[in-house]
Amino acid sequence: MTEPRVPHAGAMRLLDRVLEHDADAIACAATSHRDPANPLLRDGILPAICGVEYALQAMAAHGALTGSGEAQPPGYLASLRGVEMAVERLDDIAADLRVEARALSRAARGFVYAFTVAAGGRILLSGQAAIIIPEAP
Repeated sequence: MTEPRVPHAGAMRLLDRVLEHDADAIACAATSHRDPANPLLRDGILPAICGVEYALQAMAAHGALTGSGEAQPPGYLASLRGVEMAVERLDDIAADLRVEARALSRAARGFVYAFTVAAGGRILLSGQAAIIIPEAP
């Protein structure tokens, strides 16, 4: 297990560790959804849609692990598709989160991943995300 390399620091680094990965997919674990200092909390609640950020960080970690090994530069979320939420919030989930992402399409400046955020064997959130990485100035 390794620490995920993402372009986030401090409290915004939401993932704890990479559980497994290969050329096409990654699985990570997170406990920060239970942290009362989680920067995504709103009025003491972590809405389920915040699970998308967990998935985006898993995608970035996958890019680093299958690329140069360095954290990817920050990208822009271009689209979300087919997002389904089975819960309203994540902060009341007792189990660790398992965040999985599978590459569907990858190019030099963008990629599309399918993702799931689960806990205790139950899928809490799933969907697809497309990311665009801007060219360096």
